Amino acid sequence: MNHLHYIDPGTGSMLFTILISIVSSLMFFWKKLFIKLKFLMSGGRSEGEKNYLPYVIFSDSKRYWNVFRPICEEFEKRRIKVEYLTASPDDPALLMQFNYVHCQFIGENNRAYARLNLLNAGILLSTTPGLDVYQWKRSRNVAWYTHIFHAVDEGTGYRMFGMDYYDAILLTGAFQERYIRKLEELRGLPAKELPVTGSTYMDSLKEKLDAASEQKEQETLTVLLAPSWGESGILSRYGDKILRALSETGYQIVVRPHPQSLISEKEVMEPLQRAFPDGERFQWNYDNDNFEVLRRADVMITDFSGIIFDYALVFGKPIIYADTSFDSAPYDAAWIDEPMWRFEVLKDLGEPLQEEKIPQIKGLIDSLVKSGIKDDARDRVRGEAWQHIGESAALTVDYMVHKYEQLTAKGA
Repeated sequence: MNHLHYIDPGTGSMLFTILISIVSSLMFFWKKLFIKLKFLMSGGRSEGEKNYLPYVIFSDSKRYWNVFRPICEEFEKRRIKVEYLTASPDDPALLMQFNYVHCQFIGENNRAYARLNLLNAGILLSTTPGLDVYQWKRSRNVAWYTHIFHAVDEGTGYRMFGMDYYDAILLTGAFQERYIRKLEELRGLPAKELPVTGSTYMDSLKEKLDAASEQKEQETLTVLLAPSWGESGILSRYGDKILRALSETGYQIVVRPHPQSLISEKEVMEPLQRAFPDGERFQWNYDNDNFEVLRRADVMITDFSGIIFDYALVFGKPIIYADTSFDSAPYDAAWIDEPMWRFEVLKDLGEPLQEEKIPQIKGLIDSLVKSGIKDDARDRVRGEAWQHIGESAALTVDYMVHKYEQLTAKGA
């Protein structure tokens, strides 16, 4: 649940991506030409006009259902029709029994983007970065593209140009605005609308935690290793070393790799999975919903993943963050001449782990669990990053409805 370990539509070889984009563009051109010719020959309305959708939500992965579910439920409560399009055939949304929310699987990867590129809609809401950069192009028949964050960080951790071509970005906290405005200034982009609507998935996590039954006391500590993916991630940098040190602590160890690691970093993951198989005190976790594993863990070790804020701000538990010498070159952060916000606040939320200290990690875990998290620092970061707690779904739908009314009044 973070920007840096996101399933980016532009992963893989740049040359291959450019080739795919050219082929896709040609395909879309001929398809649009066919539709126009069909329209002229029939004298009737085009397929796009007949299939106009006022509100659309697009999810490229089932794991973002925790972002979209509260929004869908709010649309349902208001009896407003919305189309939920997913690129995951096993998206939990497809099992929901809604009356006003229509959930549809539109294919994976390029098949999904081909559908989106020809979409005819008023407002489209998505967590997916890279709009109009790689395979996913802005449709000339969509009036307004709105991005929603799935992490409460500064927003510069997307692959380069990730948010540039959206019309609006829904902020979790007002602090994110200065980073987006800086990128717009540097790149000569028009100003986006930046309403502060909070975080739907953080609201849901809090609601779920408040309603959960009290946990049974565990015999030993549970340590969660939750790395990001990519060359700067823990498993890429320190995989064998840190897993061995954790295995020797005698604690329950849960490793929850980002799903993209299993796709893009097989050469890293497969040897580690063989060397450290599931056992009595060691477990690899791939659950779609991270709630139970976060609630169970007594301490979390991570790098620059957005899960930091889920764990610290919702569950109020201590964090150890690995110093992996983050390389910002592929990300929007490389354009901004100041430290990333997440690394600044990490100093207040947890304790650093240098590579040379990995063999002594048990002592660091014991010390941190005993001292606990700094309540004043956590409260300050929460107030900055996660505003409108409990109101995010309503504010998100408010924005979409109000914007749609504006657009239709102008004849957009």
